[in-house]
Amino acid sequence: MEEFTKEQLAKYNGQDGEKCYIAYKGKVYDVTESMLWDEGDHQGMHEAGIDLTEEMDDSPHDDDVMEDFPVVGTLVD
Repeated sequence: MEEFTKEQLAKYNGQDGEKCYIAYKGKVYDVTESMLWDEGDHQGMHEAGIDLTEEMDDSPHDDDVMEDFPVVGTLVD
């Protein structure tokens, strides 16, 4: 598994043909194929390329939604 720093993760923001990755609880997920992450934007609420661990507390869905996406690495400090 690849390790990502926050700076490296930021490159995967879904813009200019880049893949769309997000981090959650130390894991990095590829959400590129999700229609809810169009060009790195999640319904005007979140942008790809960041750690969404804290934001998930306020989301309308449970964290089991992450099971739908492949894990591509881990987030390191």
